[in-house]
Amino acid sequence: MPREKVISMLTDFSKQRPQVWPGLWEGAYEVYSVGETSADVKEGSKLPGMIVWAKEHYDWSDPNAVRWTAVESNFCAAGSHVAVTLHPREGGGTRLHVEWERTGTTVPGKLMVGMIKLSNGRPVAASIKKALAKLER
Repeated sequence: MPREKVISMLTDFSKQRPQVWPGLWEGAYEVYSVGETSADVKEGSKLPGMIVWAKEHYDWSDPNAVRWTAVESNFCAAGSHVAVTLHPREGGGTRLHVEWERTGTTVPGKLMVGMIKLSNGRPVAASIKKALAKLER
């Protein structure tokens, strides 16, 4: 998939975002501002027995990366972030490198962050793969 399409998917803050991204709960999704290379949004997930959310600052001023940083959250520390760096593949397409650095602040948050780290990021990778598959359709 071309880099431009991947960036577009990562930075699409339309009403359809919760339908594209598995795990995003529409009830926690709010868009505060969207600029040319940044956005401020609230995103969250409804999990069994809990709802987690974070107000995030997205930055895609680097044309080969999108980074979102927690400003406020009910599960992770402010400054915790996720960064996706895009690299061209030989023969076409784009390879993604995902850096997931979250620090849990509550018992459920610490459990969730710990599970993601123990699984080597599998839930994060699965979410990105599902969103990319939807984009390809």
